[in-house]
Amino acid sequence: MFNKKKFEKLENKVWLSSPTMHGDELKYMTEAFETNWMSTVGENINQVEAEVAKKAGCKYAVGLASGTSTLHLAVKLAGVKRGERVFCSSMTFSASANPICYQRAEPVFIDSEYETWNMDPKALERAFEIYPDTKYVMLVHLYGTPAKIDEIVEICKKNNAILIEDAAESFGATYKGKQTGTFGSYNAISFNGNKIITGSAGGMLLTDSKKAAEKARKWSTQSRENAPWYQHEEVGYNYRMSNVIAGVVRGQLPYLEEHIAEKKAIYNRYKEGLKDLPISMNPFDEESSEPNYWLSCMIIDEQAMSKEVRGDLDYLYRPEKGKSSPHEILDAIASINAEGRPIWKPMHKQPLFRNHDFINRYGLANAMTNAYIEGGLIDERDNLPEDICSDVFKRGLCLPSDNKMTKEEQDRIIEVIRACFD
Repeated sequence: MFNKKKFEKLENKVWLSSPTMHGDELKYMTEAFETNWMSTVGENINQVEAEVAKKAGCKYAVGLASGTSTLHLAVKLAGVKRGERVFCSSMTFSASANPICYQRAEPVFIDSEYETWNMDPKALERAFEIYPDTKYVMLVHLYGTPAKIDEIVEICKKNNAILIEDAAESFGATYKGKQTGTFGSYNAISFNGNKIITGSAGGMLLTDSKKAAEKARKWSTQSRENAPWYQHEEVGYNYRMSNVIAGVVRGQLPYLEEHIAEKKAIYNRYKEGLKDLPISMNPFDEESSEPNYWLSCMIIDEQAMSKEVRGDLDYLYRPEKGKSSPHEILDAIASINAEGRPIWKPMHKQPLFRNHDFINRYGLANAMTNAYIEGGLIDERDNLPEDICSDVFKRGLCLPSDNKMTKEEQDRIIEVIRACFD
């Protein structure tokens, strides 16, 4: 049980993940200012698109206003129409699902697996058995960790489905040596303020299709036709990245590998400092994946969970000796001036999406677990949770993962976490 009187506050706040700036960003922003290229054209955009395409290993990159707008155009490029189903990771930020709704389509949420916390290939297979006419999959790489990409790509091919990658959190992460954001037909990365490379805002569409890249550029600038006046033949959007934001991204890009190395060191220090506690760090496949370690997360062993309940807007926990809970730890971290966060609340648990289908490896999960047992689908002795992503949400949390956190500050945070289990 944590006693906050034992720990002094950190002098400087340690953030979950804040921008790490280097100075080059200001140089390119100033260049945009001095050359008067302040809108959605300019050398910064040209250079950033070329550099990101080269780093990612794809043919085309299109700079856009945000990761969400990028996902919207990816969904539109895939051909998603009103009323069609899109299989989407449930454990993610709502920006993964919202663009599906922008197209008046129907997100169907897919459970996670424990090995990476990402979309469960077995659940995806089951989803295609239930809805075999579905032609789109939105795959998220959670917290910078690649999903089981080979299996998911193979399932998509078998079902003639288009794969869209939400690699907003995983820029720089690799799967079998290949960058995430290059396995789908249309893929998105984000340069939001808390990402591993930031533009303060911004996103980028990655694709090997020249036609798709050209279409995205046109749509993102209000679908203006090549005419001497403003001619419009289809709906457009104000989604293009500005040359000023591109200047920030341009200054950040040379530091991608440095940022990843710093994030990896943070992850490993947590792993070492917490190794004898009843917890584990967010997992990944060490043989095939190299995450970008954007956020270090932990999950409490089930037998070490103290009692905690959550409503839609609040929570309550009861401290127990030798045990802890996510919000006890988050409150303890906050008491010394450091920021942690809960794991993403699964989309199928959100009020907005509660009436949408959710599929785990046993089928439509709105049926009771007893029905699975009675039908012989699972053995009662397995004691499996109804869905994995809700279990990770229940027992997990995101730890302070800021590049600028000192070793001494992280050591203090580790001490506080350890004290929660006293």
